[in-house]
Amino acid sequence: MKDNQSEPAPVRRRTGRRWKGRLALLGPGLALVAALACGAWSHYALSREVADTALQSRNLVPEVRVTTVQPSSGTEIVTLPATTSAFSVANVFARASGYIDKREVDIGDRVKAGQLLAEIVAPELDHQIAQADATLEQLRAALQQAQANSELAKVTWDRDNPLVSKGWLTAQQGTIDVQTLKAQQAAVSVAQANVVAEEAQVQVLHQQKIYQRVVAPFDGVITQRNVDIGSLVQADATSGTFMFTIMQGNVIRTQVFVPQDHAFGLEPGIDAVVHVPEIPDRTFPGKVTRIANALQPGSRTLLTEIDIPNPDGVLTPGIYCTIDLHIPRKAPSFTIPADAIIFNESGVQVAVVENGAVHLRKVAVIRDLGEEVEVNSGVKQGDRLILNPAVDLAEGSKVTTAPAVAQVS
Repeated sequence: MKDNQSEPAPVRRRTGRRWKGRLALLGPGLALVAALACGAWSHYALSREVADTALQSRNLVPEVRVTTVQPSSGTEIVTLPATTSAFSVANVFARASGYIDKREVDIGDRVKAGQLLAEIVAPELDHQIAQADATLEQLRAALQQAQANSELAKVTWDRDNPLVSKGWLTAQQGTIDVQTLKAQQAAVSVAQANVVAEEAQVQVLHQQKIYQRVVAPFDGVITQRNVDIGSLVQADATSGTFMFTIMQGNVIRTQVFVPQDHAFGLEPGIDAVVHVPEIPDRTFPGKVTRIANALQPGSRTLLTEIDIPNPDGVLTPGIYCTIDLHIPRKAPSFTIPADAIIFNESGVQVAVVENGAVHLRKVAVIRDLGEEVEVNSGVKQGDRLILNPAVDLAEGSKVTTAPAVAQVS
């Protein structure tokens, strides 16, 4: 009996092993299902987040900074390079031949009009003047003699004329008296002409004597000196001796070539300001004095002269400088920040905000000022432009604006 009752024990042991095997296989499966469920939930949550973000982005109205467009000033400042030159320059040549006896000035000296620069000595000229004066006296004496002979011939004819008419003297004698009078009158005319010619010759010699004193033609500075005491100078029309160069420096003249796009508003009287790099703390105001009224055919520029007062002589001829021309505008334009410009396949544009919507407009840039640009089309006064517009900004996009930044004209 004991043996029969103990037989079911092996059966229970096999059943326990079977359940343990099943549980060992079921654990990894449940872990896999849990992992898949967790991943599916994470994917679903991420998708929902992306969808919510996309919906929020579609419904989001971004805030942008804007600036208000103002018209440019009525005067355009154009800066051009230039070189200073003297208002007047004179090269002084010898007008009398001789030797330099005195030299009163040197390079760098300031002189006044009429001041003595040098004196020339020419003894032979004094002898020529003395000879010409003596010849003039001889001719004047000959004139007096001819006038006396003419008076005598007239008296003779006046006395013989009644006698000839009454037949007391022959007609031959009357003819001789008439012709003698005419001859003497002609001799007087010749003598008078000789005196006039000699007086002119004497005047020429005396003028040459005056030329021995070389004087300054105007107030200025001696910039070149080519003679010294004892130098021989020649007074020849083509090869006269070059003695001095004088430059008038109380007014400085500059010449600039203004480009065509700025030339049409240019006229005499326009303000100009000269800047010298070596004198950064001072400016030199002046005026446009004359323009060529015709553009250079090669460069399409207009020759313009500006006179700059220089009473203290700070400016000298030959200085490199820049000139600011204050030219009145002929056509209206607007100055906008360079940050508002959009460059894309559509060209140069700006984004204008109207009633909370963005409108892209093409503009024409006429001048680049660095941080600002000048445009003459595409915008009007009062338009609000978006600063630093986004790359994906599209026509009609809704935006809100921050407080406007006023644009300085």
